[in-house]
Amino acid sequence: MLCTLALGWAGVASAQLDGNSDEARVGAYTLPAALVAQDGRAVTDARGWRKRRAELLHLFEQSIYGVAPAPLRQQRYVIDEQGAALDGLAVRRQVTILLDGRRDGPQMRVLLYLPAHATGRVPVFVGPNFHGNQAVAADPAIAITPSWVTPATGIRKGSATAQSRGIDAAEWPIEAILKAGYGVATYCTGDLYPDDENKRGDSIQPGFGTNASDPAHWGAISVWAWGLSRAYDYLATDRGVDARRVIVFGHSRYGKAALWAGARDERFAMVIANDSGEGGASLYRRDFGETIRVMNNYWFAPRFKTYAMREDALPVDAHELIALVAPRPVYIASASEDWWSDPRGEFLAAKGADSVYRLLGAGGLDSVEMPAPDTPVRSRIGYHLRTGLHALTASDWGNFIAFADHWLGPDALGNRRK
Repeated sequence: MLCTLALGWAGVASAQLDGNSDEARVGAYTLPAALVAQDGRAVTDARGWRKRRAELLHLFEQSIYGVAPAPLRQQRYVIDEQGAALDGLAVRRQVTILLDGRRDGPQMRVLLYLPAHATGRVPVFVGPNFHGNQAVAADPAIAITPSWVTPATGIRKGSATAQSRGIDAAEWPIEAILKAGYGVATYCTGDLYPDDENKRGDSIQPGFGTNASDPAHWGAISVWAWGLSRAYDYLATDRGVDARRVIVFGHSRYGKAALWAGARDERFAMVIANDSGEGGASLYRRDFGETIRVMNNYWFAPRFKTYAMREDALPVDAHELIALVAPRPVYIASASEDWWSDPRGEFLAAKGADSVYRLLGAGGLDSVEMPAPDTPVRSRIGYHLRTGLHALTASDWGNFIAFADHWLGPDALGNRRK
């Protein structure tokens, strides 16, 4: 049997969050077949999968995330600051990506730390942050993010202040990541689409001239994922970064964005989604925790909400989103008390992607049943169920680094600590 999840605060939260927290109430469902094309033909080889992959991407765009525009040719990069950091442990770079090439146009700001004593190009974790670049570390040289950010300590009416420096440092153990031989890069989602229902006018969308009334108009998750690809564009030019080993990751709603970015953009070598829930790694057809009916409208394409209370009509499900990462390594992380994200649904989606990975000869998820808490599975499709609540912790990061070490290869890193 699958392991029993500790639901913790579910009794109170279920009424507040309006979702099912009772496993006994989950009804029967049938997942769409990842390896059956729309014309009914079975997918039996890698060539067939490439065609099926294109079909699935189109279906996810049209039904869930929306269609993002291509990057502009005029895009360019400005290194605003660089220097030694963290008591000599790191080299810090702060880069502005001018998305249309203009200083007064749409832009995003990327913070990058690289190991100072690396002897070659290094692999890099890249992910979005909630509260501004200055929130991920107490480093006083980090420029305070000027765009609107979500409420937190040191955030006043959407504006970050110096008091917000390092407030999210526990979620970003930068020194541990650097000592493990990896770089880390981040950008604040507010640069592209402020994380609020009423902030579309402050997003980059109007500047790209897309039609907000289109049922497949790109939602905020698609914008954030698009931004991760723009961050990759820069990282691929950085002399300290191994562009073949850039790992995209995200937590919570940004885990949704990381999965979509990794599905769309095959340049990412590895994809990690932490507590991503429905709209990320959790199955839509499993009536547990978060559902389409209660999710934020602005995260998704307008058509998505039409599937509320009729999830079986969706032409795709989360196991196919994970399968779109194949054959690259993918890691799905859950937390035992995070019932809203439906850890079991995340595991079952990972298991549902197994057939695609094995078709491509990559191996799959080497766990028939959901593993016990704090027992990571490091097969090509990786998974762990951390004891605790919805969070991004040092324990999670330890597993991410171990998974990256396993699949990127310690010998390939070239700069491992002695």
